[in-house]
Amino acid sequence: MTDSDIALPATTRLAAIDIGTNSIRCIVVEADRQGNFRILDDEKAQARLGEGLSETGNICDAAIGRAIGALTRMKRICAGLGAEIAAVVATSAVRKARNQGSFLTQVKSATGLSIDVISGVQEAELAALSVHHNFAMDQQRFAMADIGGGSVEIVVAVGDHTENLISLDLGAVFLTETYLTHDPVGSNELDKVRKLVRKELKAHGIGKGLAVSCLIGSGGTMTNIAGMIMAMRGEQYESVHRYEVLHSEVIHILAMIARKTQKERLLIPGLNPERADIILAGMVVVDELMRRLRTNLLRINGQGIREGLILHSLQQRQLLPLRAPSRDWREALIEFGRSCRFDEQHAKQVCRLAEIIFATVATSYNLVERHRDLLIAASLLHDIGYFISYDRHHRHTYHLIRHADLFGFSPRERELIANIARYHRKAKPKNSHESFNALVPDDQQLVRRLGGIVRLTDGLDRRRNRQVEQIECRLTNKNFELTLIGPREMSVELYGARSKCDLFEQAFERPLLVSARHDNG
Repeated sequence: MTDSDIALPATTRLAAIDIGTNSIRCIVVEADRQGNFRILDDEKAQARLGEGLSETGNICDAAIGRAIGALTRMKRICAGLGAEIAAVVATSAVRKARNQGSFLTQVKSATGLSIDVISGVQEAELAALSVHHNFAMDQQRFAMADIGGGSVEIVVAVGDHTENLISLDLGAVFLTETYLTHDPVGSNELDKVRKLVRKELKAHGIGKGLAVSCLIGSGGTMTNIAGMIMAMRGEQYESVHRYEVLHSEVIHILAMIARKTQKERLLIPGLNPERADIILAGMVVVDELMRRLRTNLLRINGQGIREGLILHSLQQRQLLPLRAPSRDWREALIEFGRSCRFDEQHAKQVCRLAEIIFATVATSYNLVERHRDLLIAASLLHDIGYFISYDRHHRHTYHLIRHADLFGFSPRERELIANIARYHRKAKPKNSHESFNALVPDDQQLVRRLGGIVRLTDGLDRRRNRQVEQIECRLTNKNFELTLIGPREMSVELYGARSKCDLFEQAFERPLLVSARHDNG
């Protein structure tokens, strides 16, 4: 029997464990032979290996016990899911600990797990691997930062070319235990941390050259910043992954936290109580990074090093190329649609016609390029709810999109896309609809307008045979004139337009005048 005669499994289950200074994370995925994967489990434990480390130089017995308990549980979860543990790595705390050898031996004896203690540079490379997998950053100069308990890993890059990659001992646990010893924190203590962070960033060249387009952040500090700001904004999204935060918001939250005692911080909406004692130090690092990099935008990577470990393991198994190819968000949308068995030709027809209408109304209604991207996404995915059921498929579409990981789109944008797609049929947006009512007024208006376009163009392909080859649009002070052009009669398409123009007319405050013209070439 030759190797080619052996049937390879369609999927492989892999796990990776990241042993950090503050927490231990275990991710379990199911990957196919094309390198695509879905997360089956993402377990977290607060082991606090860095507790007292800066004072004694050793990982304390209590922390070792917590780590062994967490790793034992994670190993059992992996076994239950039938996953191979592809990587177990330890970072800053274990790197620094004088009793590193004893810790590794005790873990091996208790759990059977062999731990690879990786360098700060390796940490940064893993974080960068995750960023390139989750964000479209071609031809942009940007920065990445992963803030852990003991260190921060920083990468400055242009596209997939790395300019600077460093690891600094500026982790949230280390800075808190070393400098922020009073409760509430004194202003002089905070100033010392700021001066230290500034000095280290400057000494390692962070901030030199042109400003970056954004900072992409991972780690508990970053996700908790997103959680607090999401709560402050009154927003509710499934995840903070790809959430976008302004520097001014970071400054506002930081000033508020600095005035509170640790007990008072426990009550801050969106902040994990387990991080109430160390969040201030982490936020100072973020604030100073954004100042040095001269960027106003922080984008959250909810995955980070543990996902980088999975990606690296897939590369080692030749399921992913060594250099991740540039990902196109349109292609990712099509792939997602195909996974839901959508009618691809119908979706592309609706999208093509929607883009033409958008171009006609954009200038008059202050619609910008990014709004066009949202329209394209909603147009391509508007019918994926059929995957669940025809009945109420518009609602199924909303939920599928809302819970999807749409490459290239933030949680807010994903929520908008889901709402826009939902209103391609049946009821128009109402305040009694919980998902629509949760949007701010400007976003509600955007959903009406873009949803009106999708609803109308869905009607233009009522027979799903791309009968309309072209459309001509004209916006006047009184009307929106639409002419359908095609080689055959279009009575059904005319009916579709007239029966589905209600939201469009309401949103753009213009009656629709629709006609058809035969073009036999």
